[in-house]
Amino acid sequence: MPSVRSAPKSKPYFPLAGIAKDGYSNGEEATATCFCGCVQLAFPVQGPGLLSTFVCNCTDCRKITGSMFASNFTVGDRYLKHIRGQENLKSYGQSETIASGHKMTNYFCGTCGSLMYRVGAAFPNCSILRLGTVDDFNLVETKLKPTRELFVKDRVSWFGGVEGEDVKRCQAML
Repeated sequence: MPSVRSAPKSKPYFPLAGIAKDGYSNGEEATATCFCGCVQLAFPVQGPGLLSTFVCNCTDCRKITGSMFASNFTVGDRYLKHIRGQENLKSYGQSETIASGHKMTNYFCGTCGSLMYRVGAAFPNCSILRLGTVDDFNLVETKLKPTRELFVKDRVSWFGGVEGEDVKRCQAML
């Protein structure tokens, strides 16, 4: 089996990752699944439902992901489908440290704890999903490759940021 980096980018690539083996990807739609497979979402891979792709270096994203940045994509709520496990989602929300000052609510799998998406008052009618939950790993290299980097001012010194001349970089929020 090829590595994630060496897999041909012209077709879907589903490496051994997590327990679920029923993810899919086609020209219109793809799936995102938690680590244990209890929660699965379907989302559009192009506009108008796919709104943006980005990396966020804010301090909230650091804490909520357990990493130094979050890789995300935003989908219009009317295009996001819960295939299974919606009843298994747990939520946690707060507004104290959010840069916008508005409440941000996180939805994660109640079994394995995978963060599936966030919704916030500052981002009406859309959900912010995590690129790491996408089942087709090649989508992250192609259609879902980040085009923006937010909170560059908070980026750790050892991460050079999202590569590409066409990447829009913002010191804070857009």
